[in-house]
Amino acid sequence: MMQICDSYSQKHSLFNAMNRFIGAVNNMDQTVMVPSLLRDVPLLLEELDSGGGCAEREAQLSPNGGTYYSRRDMYSHYVLLKSIRNDIEWGVLQQAAEEAAGRKKDKLTGGPGSVDISRGIAEDGEVEEDLEKQFHYHLSGLHTVLSKLTRKANVLTNRYKQEIGANNWGH
Repeated sequence: MMQICDSYSQKHSLFNAMNRFIGAVNNMDQTVMVPSLLRDVPLLLEELDSGGGCAEREAQLSPNGGTYYSRRDMYSHYVLLKSIRNDIEWGVLQQAAEEAAGRKKDKLTGGPGSVDISRGIAEDGEVEEDLEKQFHYHLSGLHTVLSKLTRKANVLTNRYKQEIGANNWGH
């Protein structure tokens, strides 16, 4: 009984959200046997919204009355989801680390966004206290984004099955 309560309370953990996302993308990757079939296949805006997308400014009306996401097809979503999964599993590329080092150098040398050392230690204390708020803010945001991406991977997998006429796979 205690184990069930623990797993229920861990439902909102970042670790579990990452595992759900990685599992959904792995399922998508195993289901989509011919990714090139996804090219030029639009996703319905309603499907993206159920997957967490927000694309009103990029929407357009199709001839049959449905609303389509105009800039991305299913293939670009497929590639994006796989790329994010790889970043989670293997870490961000060296390029991101180099960019961060460049920003740190700018701050220390007085470049754009530099830190004013003359402000004193009181501000450092405020920054330390604010770290917990920042952590919780970003943790919540990351959990939300991972949940939306998981839904997108599931939507893409189901839509692929519809497109190739295999709705009853695995059932």
